[in-house]
Amino acid sequence: MAGIGTCAPHYAYTVVYVKDVSKSLDFYSKAFGLTVRRLDHSRRWGELESGSTTIAFTPIEQHEMQITEKGEEHDRLYDHQRNKLELCFTYHDLDSAFKRAVEKGAALVAEPKEKEWGQKVGYVRDIEGHVVRLGSVVVEPKH
Repeated sequence: MAGIGTCAPHYAYTVVYVKDVSKSLDFYSKAFGLTVRRLDHSRRWGELESGSTTIAFTPIEQHEMQITEKGEEHDRLYDHQRNKLELCFTYHDLDSAFKRAVEKGAALVAEPKEKEWGQKVGYVRDIEGHVVRLGSVVVEPKH
């Protein structure tokens, strides 16, 4: 977009609301391999290093699975129980990352599976019950 200049937005962060900030930072550091950037003196605000972040948009009917609280998978994605937020991390070695997440306390929801778009994807829940999607890095085909 021409003419935006200094008014161009920069995506700063996503806020995940949790019961215990310090405990959640520790969990994400151990389970997903993220580095804690800071935990303020009040212990009510913490940040993780996540590299460059992408905000992705997709039509609701594109969502490949509905995950219930019991870990059951359904094709119906517009169910009112669907989480409104899903954190997603990609790894070059998804299988090792997924294994580490579960070993460090993430609740298994769905084992990694190959998807039609060329990505292997698995799901866990964090210690607060948030869905976390772990996927392999997708390599775009060269034209």
